[in-house]
Amino acid sequence: MKKFLTILTLLLLVLAMTLTACGKANNAPEKQNTTSTNAEKPLKVVLLINGTLGDKSFFDSANHGMELIKQEYGDKVVTKTIEMSYDQSKWEPTLQDVSEQDWDIIIVGTWQMTEYLEKIAPQYPDKKYIIFDTSVDYSKGNLSNVYSILYKQNEGSFLAGALAAKIADSNMPLVTGKKLIGFLGGMDIPVINDFLVGYIQGAKYVDKDIKVAISYIGDFSDSAKGKELALAQYDQGVTIGFNVAGQAGLGQLDAAKEKNRYVIGVDSDQALLFSSDPAKANLIVTSVLKRVDNSLLRAIKMYKEGTLKFGESESLGLKEQAVGLADNEYYRKIVPEEFRKFVEDLKVKIINGEIKVDSALGMDTNKLNEIRNSVKP
Repeated sequence: MKKFLTILTLLLLVLAMTLTACGKANNAPEKQNTTSTNAEKPLKVVLLINGTLGDKSFFDSANHGMELIKQEYGDKVVTKTIEMSYDQSKWEPTLQDVSEQDWDIIIVGTWQMTEYLEKIAPQYPDKKYIIFDTSVDYSKGNLSNVYSILYKQNEGSFLAGALAAKIADSNMPLVTGKKLIGFLGGMDIPVINDFLVGYIQGAKYVDKDIKVAISYIGDFSDSAKGKELALAQYDQGVTIGFNVAGQAGLGQLDAAKEKNRYVIGVDSDQALLFSSDPAKANLIVTSVLKRVDNSLLRAIKMYKEGTLKFGESESLGLKEQAVGLADNEYYRKIVPEEFRKFVEDLKVKIINGEIKVDSALGMDTNKLNEIRNSVKP
């Protein structure tokens, strides 16, 4: 009897263990299904353009940044670019509407958007905002959800100014014989004057007696006026001009083609953008790159890594490869190797701190006027 009970007990234990194992096996698929249901949601990123695409410069670079983000992360992100046009009455309501939607990160750019962002961002503390080419005033309320990107465009422009001065004093074709270079700005505002200050400093580094013809269009969209002002500069004897005017600056490229003079592009590699028009591309010796595209991709990478510091601004320059000169087939064909080597050496000196480039950001008007007057033709 005892032997029978012992055998029965062992059989019951084996049966219990078998049922337990089956139960675990049957539950396993349920656990896997739960995990797949909680898959990571894609990050939703939207870019608001306070203008239109097609400037072959600043806004196109920002949009390219969105394309780079999509290429990098695929279906892990949802991206969208919204063109708000140049009608300023649309900018604030569009930013408000987008903030009401389910976007995780909202990107805007330029100083013209700072006031709207300073007003709207505190209303949506759970949203994250990125503003580029300017900074919000963090003393104005709670802006701990805003990351600002500034660029050291003065560093890239220093290189452009040095190159322009070298060309103006060379025996290269199309040189007028005058030590006169040009600068065409969109508006007389700090970020544009930061280009100018670096440009002048770089030119005077090469030739302390260099002169610079300076004009401002008054906006960033009037390419006809841009061409008119650039033609006037070339008629003065300018050998090489530098356009810093967004879409309006395309007028200078047209003027360079008409007058057969050299020109420096801005923000994007404008020679490559006009490769289908060789007569124009072969006059664009280089472009001062402001890599808005790279900086936006960098910001999203840092966000996903958890290292992006909201509530702060960051300045990116030559060291971070956020600015620089375009080095393409036209640059290597047009610019003598000696000049290219000289510019590369200057770049290293700026990165190493041997050369300190002045900035118009925070500069008082009297000092700025003193710099402009020092190179007046």
